Amino acid sequence: MQKKHRLSKENAKRFIGYYRPYKGMFFADLFFASVSAAVALVIPLIVRHITGKVIYYDRDILLRSVLELAVFLIVLVGIDAYARYFISYYGHKMGAEMEADMRKEIFSHVQELSFSFFDNTKVGKLMTRITNDLFDISELLHHGPEMLIISLVKLVGSLCILIAINWRLALVSFCLLPLISWYALRLAVKMRAAFKDNRARMSDINMEIEDNLSGIRVVKSFANEDMEKSRFEKTLGRFINSKIVTYLTMAKFQCVLGSFITLLTVLVIIFGAWFMSKGSIQAADLIAFLLYINNFTDPIRTLIDLTELFENGISGYERFLEIVDIEPEIQDREGAVELKQVKGDVVFENVSFHYEDGLENVLSQVSLHVKPGTCVALAGPSGAGKTTFCSLIPRFYEVSEGCIRIDGTDIRDITQKSLRNQIGIVQQDVFLFIGTVFDNIRYGKPEATMEEVVAAAKLANAHEFIMSLPEGYHTNIGQRGVKLSGGQKQRLSIARVFLKNPPILIFDEATSSLDNESERIVQESLELLAKNRTTFVIAHRLSTIKNADQILVLTSKGIEESGTHRELLRKNGIYASLYALTGDEIEMTEAQE
Repeated sequence: MQKKHRLSKENAKRFIGYYRPYKGMFFADLFFASVSAAVALVIPLIVRHITGKVIYYDRDILLRSVLELAVFLIVLVGIDAYARYFISYYGHKMGAEMEADMRKEIFSHVQELSFSFFDNTKVGKLMTRITNDLFDISELLHHGPEMLIISLVKLVGSLCILIAINWRLALVSFCLLPLISWYALRLAVKMRAAFKDNRARMSDINMEIEDNLSGIRVVKSFANEDMEKSRFEKTLGRFINSKIVTYLTMAKFQCVLGSFITLLTVLVIIFGAWFMSKGSIQAADLIAFLLYINNFTDPIRTLIDLTELFENGISGYERFLEIVDIEPEIQDREGAVELKQVKGDVVFENVSFHYEDGLENVLSQVSLHVKPGTCVALAGPSGAGKTTFCSLIPRFYEVSEGCIRIDGTDIRDITQKSLRNQIGIVQQDVFLFIGTVFDNIRYGKPEATMEEVVAAAKLANAHEFIMSLPEGYHTNIGQRGVKLSGGQKQRLSIARVFLKNPPILIFDEATSSLDNESERIVQESLELLAKNRTTFVIAHRLSTIKNADQILVLTSKGIEESGTHRELLRKNGIYASLYALTGDEIEMTEAQE
């Protein structure tokens, strides 16, 4: 369940916790930020000293004093330059490393989430959370404390010096502060809502782009480019409208607060001139006062920018927490054991399953015993739960009732990693990663040698076509294997499972999308792979499962028929009706006689 977040005390502690590995660099960054702010405070004092005293010295003393002050100012500039360098380089470096830590955290957490999460979450939205949102958070993590410390040093320092110079004029300067603070807080709430809406609209754009680019071949095959452009323009329009609302809020924020700050300077000039006419302030003090007013108002401007940065970063942080606080539905039980030396004895005991948001069971009270090394095929109409049935074995989904046992152990008492290491899956929709043929086969066993990869490819009838590629096993196959045919991609996925060498196999309609020649080659590879392994086959073409040890016919009511191919044809039931659609009337007549 996703929860709404606010920057509660607990979440604030979590936020601060990201500084812990970099606390040395963090405090050094704050120190040099303070140094830079202190330099800015010292320079107007020197100006005041020069205009109030030094210019009245005798020439020789004046020249020596000016020279000494010039050297001192150059040293201050050098100190400030290094402080700014440290803040800019090491501060940004710290921010980048903290951003990387958060990105690793959310990416790792997403890897742990169950299939049901991905069933209900768009990839484009996740991409926004992992990229754009985290950039804004890192900007706050780095610049936030730094801007705050500089502002506070300048604000408090200027405040003290202004009071020391002339407390009456200082009071005039402070009269607008409550109004500025009230207005800043009032608009901060609106800005947070605006920034959060911006992110939601940006997620929609990423979703639209990801959807379009993933299905670009379908778009072009239907010549629907104009429709896609129109859809994208509508989504983009909503984003622009959201940005316009944000910019309007920011414009009001900057305009009114900027006017307040300018008005503050005007008040100081007016009242300063009046106090000078009464002799209660000297010209040098008024000049210094005006310089310090700049130091006093500059942090206010910075704090305004910080408010924007804070709202942007915190709204991103809230969205970050929405993901990292999702508890994986499927977790290892305390004391879960490693699954080793698997025989492949699989038992379903009164298994029922329904999706989280579904009321009706997809599977109801299914019981089955599959002996080691046997092949069980699943047939039945679309939507009967064949893929769901097989997805329960590696715990991609959790059973709603009953249990599944492997070699007598409830799979919920087995660690997920060791369970899935013992199961190999060949799917209809083959997913290949960007990279080479070698990389994709070795995905089944990351530490495999070239010799092992080649051996697996030969077993999968893939070696010959791989060697015909421009760079053999080191050929880059493009995104999702776009440069390969369906049969070639399928054989690479089979080679991957050969390399993994699991005792339990699941074939999810592995040949249904192939042409006859490719299907024949792939079928040979699958039969070789399934030899002496416990195998579950989801069948689209019933001709591919005639040799299965047992065929289960699944419907919405559960397992309605079971038996061998010939036994089921003799029953002349659901399976026979489905097989009749293949047109093999001769075999049906022979089986039923």
